[in-house]
Order: sequence, then structure tokens, then C-alpha cells
Amino acid sequence: MDIYSEIVSLSKRRGFFYPAFDIYGGEAGFYDYGPLGTRLKHNVEDKWRSFYVLREGCMEISTPAITPYAVFKASGHVDKFLDVVLTCPECGFSAKEEAVEEPYRSSQECPECGGTLERGDMNLMFETETGALDRRPAFLRPETAQGIFVDFPFLYQFSRKKLPMGVVQVGPGFRNEVSPRQSLYRLREFSMAEAEIFFDPEDKTHPRFHEVADDVLTVIPAGGDGERQATVRALLDEDVIGNQALAYYVALTRRFLLAVGIDEEKLRFRQHEPDEMAHYASDCWDAEILTALGWIECVGIADRTAYDLGAHMEATGEDMTAFRRYDEPHEETRRRIVPDMAKLGPAFKEQAKDIADRLETLNPGDDVDGGVTISVDDEDIDIDEGFYDVVEETVTVSGESFIPHVVEPSYGVDRIIYSILEHSYVRDEKEGESYVRLQLPSDIAPIAAGVFPLVSKEGLPDISRDIADELRSQGLLTYYDEGGSIGRRYARMDEIGTPFCITVDFDTLKDDTVTVRYRDTTEQVRVARDELAGWMRERIER
Repeated sequence: MDIYSEIVSLSKRRGFFYPAFDIYGGEAGFYDYGPLGTRLKHNVEDKWRSFYVLREGCMEISTPAITPYAVFKASGHVDKFLDVVLTCPECGFSAKEEAVEEPYRSSQECPECGGTLERGDMNLMFETETGALDRRPAFLRPETAQGIFVDFPFLYQFSRKKLPMGVVQVGPGFRNEVSPRQSLYRLREFSMAEAEIFFDPEDKTHPRFHEVADDVLTVIPAGGDGERQATVRALLDEDVIGNQALAYYVALTRRFLLAVGIDEEKLRFRQHEPDEMAHYASDCWDAEILTALGWIECVGIADRTAYDLGAHMEATGEDMTAFRRYDEPHEETRRRIVPDMAKLGPAFKEQAKDIADRLETLNPGDDVDGGVTISVDDEDIDIDEGFYDVVEETVTVSGESFIPHVVEPSYGVDRIIYSILEHSYVRDEKEGESYVRLQLPSDIAPIAAGVFPLVSKEGLPDISRDIADELRSQGLLTYYDEGGSIGRRYARMDEIGTPFCITVDFDTLKDDTVTVRYRDTTEQVRVARDELAGWMRERIER
């Protein structure tokens, strides 16, 4: 059995993850997390928060998964979030073009029945509607980022107009994958942890860059130069990574992935080639992890420049700018458009205010003599020059407005979890039998400690249950077990990655100490019962 199959089998048997809707035959692209998987997922997400919310000081928000059509029209997802799909009208075969092997892809011959494949574009977003009577088109979000971008004006005010400003969101995303497969690798509903860090485009530096500058990354730069290793500082100095902010978050991604159990020998960062760059990105690096499925992309770190904020500003007319204050104020002569509401009102009625608002956003340096054309509610309206005046005025200028740039680390939580399980999976032989343990970092393991009575008599079970309850009351999740030999109980805990096993024995009755066994070394030590919680916390990696 290959390791992928072993992980899938273990995960179903021990409650990490398994196919959703299984009693109805399942549904491709959907998986449930069981009791242990849910705990593991929460712990990984909380570890991510410790990096981005606690360490980086980012604000965390939560926005709806259902998003109006207009948002994704403005962001470009309606027109550009597409896969090229090959389908066979004769047998129903369907797959992404890139997944169809040669010579079928180039010949357009169906690999299943020999029929002729048809080529077409498929938008990956799930379509839905809102409203009971007035049905309005909407989508299930394919990323959490747009919820952050449309909240930018509020968040910028909330942060007292300070940049850099980091905002994060953890939650579900949805993509109607053509060929969902390989358990948690390609899902139609998946978990994302995304950060959007807003920078002044004239100052894309990071105040803590020095902390990661000497970290060594394995990278594959665009252009076909192959894999190499270099420090973050060297990659920045050589312009392999375009700016300090982007370089910092590539390095921070490496540190996070190592902290949750990814093998550094199986981690690399690949730069997107120009022809594969997302429509919103000027540069992007993928954190790729080597598994039995090959190298899989688990994190994308992109420089989205001002694309998203600019798109939403253009679509709505809302101010998505920040303000850069000059060292010294100075006077400038400026031209601006002054709408004539006395004329606009009778001529355009309920549209007059929207037209006036749009006129005021126009740059009078543009050619506005002879009239302008503006868009209101997706309607182009010609406005004659008689409806507005262009005036000149001298103003004292203390700074200037600009649209911030955004660096986005976007983490695919499910793929990371699968990779953690595979990289932590160790199969040995013990007393002639196969023996499996998950060497999970102790702070992401689903259960902190198994608690066992050595035997089920003389009050040992009662003491064991009390200890399990005491540890739980102090935030350490435990699992009580008195079934089978002590060796079998150890094995059950090792198989799910529990870092400590606590055994209550007859010496506990004498001196109130317990035996604590380490998962990875099987070393055993005696610890006083009243010191147990503190002792464990000191040894759980945080």
C-alpha cells in the first residue's frame, strides 16, 4: 500500500477526514473532518493566527461566503476566473485541458470513446441567487480576499489611517472544480487562511525584515533557471523577489509551514511564469510541498498591487484611497469640476446626485471641454458641458491620496493538513508487527495526552479520570482509556499523534506522582500530579 492510501485509510479509521455524504454514495470534491481532524484543523488555524494576528498584529474579520455578482464582476473573477475544459458530447467525458494527456489534448480525440472533444471555458465559481421575489445573482466566494477589499474604507478608518495595515480572514472558499480528486488535495469546498497587507506603493518594506533576512529558501525562479537555495536577503538584492514586503511574507510562510510539521527537505517556493500569473497579480510565489501526490501548491504569496481596490473604486465610486502626508505643506493651483445641480436635477431627476458625484471624481486635467461621458449603474450617460463648471483655485496641500498596494499570503488549509499528516507519518516494526505513529508537533496534535489507569481496580480509574478532568479544565485536551494492555493503549495514542501518555499506577497511591511517556522516544519520567499541567505546557511547542 502506498503512503497516500495509508494516510487516507488511517484518516477514515481514526476520525481525521473521510468522504462527505458517504451513505448516499458520496459527492466528489467534498470531505468531512471527523473529531480528530476538526481538532487538528482548529489547531493549525490557531497556529496561523499566532503568526498573523499575534505576531504581525493583523486585524481578523469575518465576511459572508455568499457575495453579490457585482463584487466579482468588478474584481475580474466573472470574466477571468476560468478553466479551459474539454468535453465529449458522445460519452460525457469532461476534464480540464491541462489534465488531458497527449496525444488526446492536441488531437481533440476523446480518450474514453474516441469521439471528438469540444473545447470551452468554464467559470469555477458556484452561482446562486439572493432574495425571495427579486432574485439577484450572486456567487459562493472562491477566495476570502474580496470581503476584505470591499471593507477597506472602514478598516482604514478603524486603524486610524495607518499603513502598513494587515487584515486576515479564515473561512471556507468554493470552487466548482472540473475534476475534484485525491481527498483533501482538490476540493469544491475548502478552508482558506488569507492575509491582505496594505502598503504605500512607495514604501513596500517590512519593519521586521531583518529577522528573516538570513533564512535560506529553496526556490525556483521564473525563467527556467532551475532550483536553487539562497537567503531571503540575496533573493531580494538580486531582484529575484521584487520587493521587501513580498520577500518577508515568503519567508514567514516557510517559518509557519516548518512550525506545523512540514519537512523542510520537501518544501520549495516556485515563482509563477508570466503566462500563469493570476489576473490581479504582478508577482506570485507558490509554496509547494512534496507528497505522494507530487509537488502540490499549498500557499500562494502574491503582490496584487492596487488592482482590487482600484477595481472596486471604479465600479462603485467609493473612495478606496489612503493618504500620504508631505513633510512640508505647499500651495498648488488646481482645477475641479463643479456640477450645476439646478440644471442636473430637472434633466436627470433621480440620477442627478449620482451623476454629480461622478463628475466630482473626474480629473479636470482630462479633456472635459465639450462634455463628458460617465457611467452610472452600468449605463453610459453623455453630460453636456453646460451641466458643470470647471474652476481653478489655490489650495494648501499637506499630502496626496493614493491607492494602496496589497501583498497577499493565501494558505490552503486542507492541503497543508494532508501534507502534515504525510510528513508526520512513521511506520516501524515492533515485536514483529507494523507500528504507526504520527510525529505531529505537540501544539497542533488533536489530543495533548492520553490518561490511563495501569489496571482497572483499586481506585486507579477514578484517579485517572480526575487527572483527565483537571487537565481539561486547564485547557489541555485529554483522552481517557482503560481498554486493553497498556502497550495497546500507547499504540492507539501514538497512531493519532498524541505527544504524551500519562499512566496512573500503584506508586501514584503512595506519592501522588504519575508516569509520563514521550511519544517519539518512549522515554518515561515521573511527575508530581499537582505539577503535571505546568510540566506539559512547558513542553508543548508554542
